[in-house]
Amino acid sequence: MSLRDDWRRTRAIAMKDLTTEIRAKAGFNGVASLAVTILILLGLALGPDAAALRNAAVGAVWLATLFSGVLAFNRSFQVELESGALEPLLLYPGPRWPIFAGKLLGNLIFVGLMVLIVMLVGIVLFGITVPDTWPELLAVVALGVVGLVVLGTFYASMSSRSRAREVLLPLLLFPMLVPVLLAATTASKALLGADLMHEAGAWIRLLIGFDTLFLVATFLAFEHVIEA
Repeated sequence: MSLRDDWRRTRAIAMKDLTTEIRAKAGFNGVASLAVTILILLGLALGPDAAALRNAAVGAVWLATLFSGVLAFNRSFQVELESGALEPLLLYPGPRWPIFAGKLLGNLIFVGLMVLIVMLVGIVLFGITVPDTWPELLAVVALGVVGLVVLGTFYASMSSRSRAREVLLPLLLFPMLVPVLLAATTASKALLGADLMHEAGAWIRLLIGFDTLFLVATFLAFEHVIEA
């Protein structure tokens, strides 16, 4: 099969997932509501201290993104498993990587929209002033989301056939996300604080390295994982 056919399969899988979410609405609304709820609870826990709120804003946003993202990843293969469509999808002639690419693309759009809502709520709730370095900050967020979604989609495929996948996915995912979240959080804090020590560049390069490594490794390993 040609690369064009593979891309067509990738796009079809992504469009199917997004169309399912648009029609159901409950999935995205539930994930976004959970993220906003986590932000509000963290804001209440920190109290009225404006300085404390600003210092904790980055960590709160990424924490809300992480926990709500797990719900989205758990849903990645749910429709195929419930309808029995996963096996025919795997038996389709051609390589298996378009399946992972389609799921990855759909999750990127889904989680990206959710993160946009979380950021807007976080800016208002924690009283954050948007810095002049906002393009770099958006780049850090994008890189962090890519790392989160790549690993989340991969481990969702690994745990999809387990009866305890809701418990297994966080156990597998959270330890692997430590370097991505550490780099994204530290770079975001540096940029919000005007990056006086010029730390953001090193963390961004580290984040790019992690994303590249995870992206290549997951694409290579997916065919073996989905067979298990």
